Order: sequence, then C-alpha cells, then structure tokens
Amino acid sequence: MSQTQSPIAIYYEHPDWFRLLFAELDRRGTNYIKLDASRYSYDVAAEEENRYGLFFNRMSASAYLRGHGNAMFFTRDYLAHLERSGSRVINGHQAFSFEISKAAQLSLLHSLGIPFPRSRVINQAEQTISAAAELGFPLIIKPNIGGRGAGIVRLNSAAELEQALATKLIDLGIDSTALVQEFIPTRGGHIHRVETLGGKFLYAMRVFTTGENFNLCPAEICQIESVATEGAMCLVDGPKAGLKIEPYHPPPDVINTVERIVAGAKIDVGGVEYIIDERDGRLLFYDINALSNFVAGAPRILGFDPHERLVDYLEQRRDA
Repeated sequence: MSQTQSPIAIYYEHPDWFRLLFAELDRRGTNYIKLDASRYSYDVAAEEENRYGLFFNRMSASAYLRGHGNAMFFTRDYLAHLERSGSRVINGHQAFSFEISKAAQLSLLHSLGIPFPRSRVINQAEQTISAAAELGFPLIIKPNIGGRGAGIVRLNSAAELEQALATKLIDLGIDSTALVQEFIPTRGGHIHRVETLGGKFLYAMRVFTTGENFNLCPAEICQIESVATEGAMCLVDGPKAGLKIEPYHPPPDVINTVERIVAGAKIDVGGVEYIIDERDGRLLFYDINALSNFVAGAPRILGFDPHERLVDYLEQRRDA
C-alpha cells in the first residue's frame, strides 16, 4: 500500500500515550518509524530533509516526571535544526516552545488580545509574596514547564503562603520559572477543552472536576504511569475521582479564538483550555497544549475516532 512512500517519523517519549495512533497507522499499512526522544542523537552536518516524508513531534512537557528531562531542551534544538534543514515538521520548534513555557503562552494570549487570569511570572519563590499582594487570595502557583498538572499549588491565605515558603512546598520547576496566578472559580464546575487538527476545530468537551485537582487530562493513559503526580486524575478514574467529561460544540466566537491561538503558536495538532469565571461570566483562556492526547473512548463519546482523522492529516501532509 503506502509502504513505498517515505516514512512518517513519530518522535515521542511516553511509552503508552500513542498506542492508538500506532494502531491506526498499522491498520492502514502506513509506512512510519518510531523515534524515541529519550534516547536520540543527530548529526548537524547530515542531510536531514530526505530522511522522512514527514516528522511528527509528540514530545511531552512532562517528560522530566518520567526521568527524561534530558530530552526537553534537546528536542527544542533538534526541531529548529530539522526546520533549518528543510524537513517538513508537524508541531515544530515554535509550537514546542509554547508547549514548554506557560509564560510564553500567556504572552501570546496577551499579544492576541485574548483574556486570561491575572498572572505574574517569577524566578524566585520569595517573589510570590509581592505577587500575592497584587493578585490577592486564593491563588495558584504553576511551574513554567509542567505537564499533567505537575507542581501546581493552591494557596488560600497569607498564612498558607508563609507556610509553603517555610517548607519549600513551592517548586519553580526545571527552568526555575513559575506563574503566580489568581484562582478562578469555574462556572458549572468544569473547564472547556477545545481540540484542533490542521489549525481547525476538531471537537470540544467539558471536563468536570472537584476543584482539588489540576490535571484534567482526558486520555485514558494519563493515570496509568509509573510516576504518579499528586492530584492527578484521568478519565479512567473518573467515577471515583469526581472527573467526568461530556462533548459540546463551542459557539463560533470561541472556535475562532481557539483557531487564532493555535495559528499564533504554529500548532498543527493541539488543544486549548478555557474556563468561565463564576463571578462575572468572563471567558478566560489559560492553557495551550501542543501535545494533546485525544479523549479516551472517543468513538463512543464523540461519535468518531479522531485518530483516523489525525492519520488522514499526516498522510495528506506527507504527500503534499
């Protein structure tokens, strides 16, 4: 079938997240190759552009939680090298730069005139004191490079902040940078996640939470990991963890906003999250995901399999 085509390179780090993608590629007989980002090297003097028909970056910002922090900044430089060499890359250097920087995400939202929670970017834990004085309580602190809600802390008072500093609870993450952000009470007890493919709306869902968890990944594999993240939950544990999801169709202005965001970030495949402020009904966008895993049980929940559309897209881009 398509084995005569140049292979599609799937560059990934997580051992399980992409099994459904691989299964769809196998089902079609698509020519592809798996590249393990955690153990990889390249020759900067080699001709890269003819090695693959297409290079699909699936590197995760949470790799350091699995002992693969070595691949984080390596990947950023490798993607830039591939693009300079003329390779066709899906979710390339710029998209990945947003994946690994929440500060850059907020800067992009600001440049596009898109509302987001009031925030301060810090590079020292003690700076949370002055940030809190401006933002008030409750607030949350997010490592700049997170993934799966890692390291996010909610603080409800100055006393809690003082205790968190004293016990070194506040972790700025692997790049020593974090966001201090106002905590937004969510209308309806859920966030909204909008997925895109090829820069266009694919589907959306509401993800409900108890309010005590910050990892709202809806893919079934999120909870089945050797490294557990405090407060993490996924669809597989939805009933007992208080997490449920439901599909919905966003209004046209939201779809337009999401498509503007992924265009600005040069994200080919990814998702955007927003909430509705319970206090005044404002829509606030707060997370941009260049690595976005499709919802578990998608055919049942959505009525179609997004992996089929993803592989359609990859094959079209390879053959273009």
